[in-house]
Amino acid sequence: MRLVVDLNRCQGYAQCAFLAPDVFAMHGDESLLYNPQADPEQRENVLRAVAACPVGAILLELTDADMAAAPRPSATGAGAASGGAP
Repeated sequence: MRLVVDLNRCQGYAQCAFLAPDVFAMHGDESLLYNPQADPEQRENVLRAVAACPVGAILLELTDADMAAAPRPSATGAGAASGGAP
């Protein structure tokens, strides 16, 4: 997993630092520090941080290794009918 933050777009709202403090940190009021090579164990926190950024300044690049480790969707839940009209 590779992170890129557009520091020109970042407005210092610090939602990322709140949701993934092991990856993002505020230095002062407006300066963001981050680890562009976040540990795989931080994946869920990083995904939350990316989604929470109000200005969309965080870009996440998933590697092939990340995709291989991602959980696969269950085949039993896809397209299952829950009753009702045919």
